[in-house]
Amino acid sequence: MDGENRVIDHLHHTDSWRLFRILAEFVDGFEVLSGIDVPLVSVFGSARFRPGHPAYDLGEQLGRTLAEAGYGVVTGGGPGIMEAVNKGAYEAGGISVGLNIVLPHEQKPNPYQTHSLQFRYFFVRKVMFVRYAVGFVVLPGGFGTLDELTEVLVLQQTGKVHPFPLFAMNSSYWQGFHDWVINSLAAEGAISPGDTNLLQLVDEPEQVVAALNGGQKG
Repeated sequence: MDGENRVIDHLHHTDSWRLFRILAEFVDGFEVLSGIDVPLVSVFGSARFRPGHPAYDLGEQLGRTLAEAGYGVVTGGGPGIMEAVNKGAYEAGGISVGLNIVLPHEQKPNPYQTHSLQFRYFFVRKVMFVRYAVGFVVLPGGFGTLDELTEVLVLQQTGKVHPFPLFAMNSSYWQGFHDWVINSLAAEGAISPGDTNLLQLVDEPEQVVAALNGGQKG
């Protein structure tokens, strides 16, 4: 019991110092991202897909298309689709941001970043993904991608962030999820019917750019 109390006392003692690290990460993120003078689009997808995989190629095409249209991209800074999107934007001469996370057994930051930030805390990093975004794109991915997608859907649903379009790219991959939202969540009354319109299924990067440009003009 004394051992447990010592652990609890240690956690309480270190919490106040942890606040300074958390604040420092917020300050660094706000200073870097607020200084970027192009609209930013946050993009998520699996870290497991390597060059040559169709989803990787699609991510690279998306990054390039967004950069050529005057948008910067924001990813988690890792491998897979994150790397692909950063690479496409970087090689097109655009803004390519990586919000890297410190993990015990995780990847190194990919080399295609014009702006690179390092985070210890997931929740600080998540704020940065949405704070400056004018759009949000999810490509094929796993639990991490689903986590980001559903969290942003909740933030949009509850009005806790500024409105911006949310795209799921590769409709064949996301159709089952979209159908489940409509046929289960909405049908059972777990969400409002209008909430099903928060997510747009698209297949081409040009569709994302057209929707973003249309929204800005509106």
